[in-house]
Amino acid sequence: MRSGPLRIVVLGLSLSSSWGNGHATTYRALLRALAARGHDILFLERDVPWYASTRDLTDPDYCRLAFYSSLPDLDRYAGPIKTADAVVVGSYVPNGIAVGRLVQASARGVKVFYDIDTPVTLDDLEAGTCAYLSPELAAGYDLYLSFTGGPILAHIERRLGVAAARALYCSVDPDAYAPQRRPTRWDLSFLGTYSADRQAALHRLLIEPARRSPHLRFAVAGAQYPAGIAWPGNVERIEHVPPSEHPAFYAASRFTLNVTRAGMVRAGFSPSVRLFEAAAAGTAIISDPWPGLETILQPEREVIVAIRPEDVLAALLSIPESRRKRLGQAARRRVLANHTAVRRALQLEAYLLEALHGSAPRAAGRELVGTGAHRH
Repeated sequence: MRSGPLRIVVLGLSLSSSWGNGHATTYRALLRALAARGHDILFLERDVPWYASTRDLTDPDYCRLAFYSSLPDLDRYAGPIKTADAVVVGSYVPNGIAVGRLVQASARGVKVFYDIDTPVTLDDLEAGTCAYLSPELAAGYDLYLSFTGGPILAHIERRLGVAAARALYCSVDPDAYAPQRRPTRWDLSFLGTYSADRQAALHRLLIEPARRSPHLRFAVAGAQYPAGIAWPGNVERIEHVPPSEHPAFYAASRFTLNVTRAGMVRAGFSPSVRLFEAAAAGTAIISDPWPGLETILQPEREVIVAIRPEDVLAALLSIPESRRKRLGQAARRRVLANHTAVRRALQLEAYLLEALHGSAPRAAGRELVGTGAHRH
């Protein structure tokens, strides 16, 4: 039976750049926590112009980061891939299908697919347009890690023939996201890259409340928003906030908003990293509703759920300061108990050891691990 530190190779979209993607933040927290537990990690990133020009991490102290220029260039790392205890291929990796085939043909250890975009992946697989995964390739992985938990795990096993599907949500580093004392700059903020399929929710829950309440202050931070969006004058636009400045951003917000992409709402059980980061920072959160939200944060006690602009304005204008602070403190306690990077590293370690020892039961016949389930 395998014991001791694991040798892990990760082929992910990006570790080096947090611009325009949530993958880097997820990998950084998870790999740092894994390294602290003694595991040896090599992260292989395709060297592409966009991320090369926006790198904010080049020499991590918790893993080796190496770049490859093409699929043939990946041959330079054939040895580590072959001998690793586990090789993880992430969603949205360039030429991901070819990379996955290479890994499945050569790796001796556990072959893992880490889907940071599960609802999008499944929709694209159904349409035959997924550029980084095919049904045949999915069935060749020993373990399918999903950003979405709940019933979709059993669906992945049945429909794709995956041996084991497990939830591995994003997480937060509590040391990096401790509450800060900052002057209040905004009444409501949103931090997230533009996505067409959540823009309607952002309009309903932030832009429209801002339009109706010109005396309040709002902020939207994130890249790739189209130039044609009509932002009210009391909405401050910020192109990018690096991860190191996220806690200060949240600390300057009375409330922060979580809005969810349409596919993630349909799938349910798909918490965004902004939910965990904002909670860890102690900021009160307003969120759109989606199935499984109550397994992450309890409505009214740890998060305010809003459907209409009126719900947002009621929270901003009517919730006393004492309750606002209690909301943030309760969410922080919940997230630190269930959704830290250390907790994720322990979950991943358990999943890998299950797969290495051939003892992983199917999701359809077991209590789902790692879905954040919590009863009140």
